[in-house]
Amino acid sequence: MNPPRTISVEPRPITPLADLVGEERIQELTTTLASVASRARRRTLWQINSTASGGGVAEMLHGLVGYLRDLDVDVRWLVIDGDDGFFDLTKRLHNRAHGAESGPALCEADAAHYEQVSRRNAEQVADLVRPGDLVVLHDPQTAGLAPTLTDLGAIVVWRCHIGSDDRTPVTESVWRFLRPHLSAAHAYVFTRERYRPSFVPDASTWIIPPSIDPFAVKNIDLDPATVDCVLTAAGLLDGSAPDPARTRFTRPDGTTGEITRRATVVAETLPAAGEPLILQVSRWDRLKDMAGVMTAFAEHVAPQQDGCLVLAGPAVDDVSDDPEGAQVYDECRTAWQKLPVALRQRIMLATLPMDDLDENAVMVNALQRHASVVVQKSLAEGFGLTVAEAMWKRRPVVASRLGGIADQIQTGCGLLVDPQDLPAFGKAVRQLLDDPVAADAMGEEAHRHVRRSFLADTQLLHWVRLFDVLLT
Repeated sequence: MNPPRTISVEPRPITPLADLVGEERIQELTTTLASVASRARRRTLWQINSTASGGGVAEMLHGLVGYLRDLDVDVRWLVIDGDDGFFDLTKRLHNRAHGAESGPALCEADAAHYEQVSRRNAEQVADLVRPGDLVVLHDPQTAGLAPTLTDLGAIVVWRCHIGSDDRTPVTESVWRFLRPHLSAAHAYVFTRERYRPSFVPDASTWIIPPSIDPFAVKNIDLDPATVDCVLTAAGLLDGSAPDPARTRFTRPDGTTGEITRRATVVAETLPAAGEPLILQVSRWDRLKDMAGVMTAFAEHVAPQQDGCLVLAGPAVDDVSDDPEGAQVYDECRTAWQKLPVALRQRIMLATLPMDDLDENAVMVNALQRHASVVVQKSLAEGFGLTVAEAMWKRRPVVASRLGGIADQIQTGCGLLVDPQDLPAFGKAVRQLLDDPVAADAMGEEAHRHVRRSFLADTQLLHWVRLFDVLLT
């Protein structure tokens, strides 16, 4: 087991956000932070999770840490390690927190192994953290560090990005498992109020929705010609050799990157540039229901509508804390192989290389901007940042009516469906493909809604207000 890794993040200037959200919102953020600064002096803010890539939490941390560094906050990001058994267990906890049965029931041996790995990580982190520091622990992988760091004299916040609207024996088993560790925390942050377990005091709870960074490589503007060139260079779109100038991009540190790697695709043919494209991009996770999207498209979209489906996710060997990914991807590939040739010609599975995270982000950005419709047919979802990302890019979205997705898609911003109702899902996709004018109007309203509610300054302000309370 390796020691915790420090993730280096370049400062991200906060002032350009004012052009998008207005000076008043940025002024409120900087004024509130200034009032906290004197009490935070000589303290470090630690963000601790279990991966630097491959999911919404890691992506969000890159942005938030960068902005906080620009605001002169001493913030550092650590990624803990664990063995295969630990990450298998925390994946089960993740799925169960969403209400999904996953593997065998939690047992004393699981608790002992979780305690053992957590103790090793906590001892190594304790060598870095000082009394009085603020520590934000993210999700079940880090909950076991809370008692040690609290005993050290740190102010500990547990940030949970997952949860279920319903309390069931499955979800309650997770909270019983984690409660001995979490009781030591000083504050708890959830995405939705309904995700808060009953033992967490209301007075110690904060509700902070996630956000996207509009200046991240994944979300920056790309013109249509650049989109086509990026996708062609990445092996995701049929076309001639792209203009090299349009496959270059600017990294957060100001240097230039270029699309040099290609996605691994499973397809009979590549989509053509002018072909309608339905896209779901997410981890290869059963709760994202990639296989269900494929079935819904094959049975309820393809027979009545032109276009193709692209299911895209990270290269399965490159997400360290998600051992389920390779298995889910293989299941999707097997299901694709069983389809008739005519359907296989309209469905592509793509794993995007993660060797260069900025390059990966540009590929996702281009896919989302190229899509005629973006879907997110999750069976459970803590929040689902891919929804806000697509909405920011003015894409019409069809997504599951559950969890944090329902908080993002308001009337006129997208279409919500029961994830189990495949005919309704197909009908919603066809509706948007059949009426491009209405789809474009929906995309514009979606963009405005994200600008109002889900950009980085709103989340930062929530966090600064929480720190203000904890340091008072």
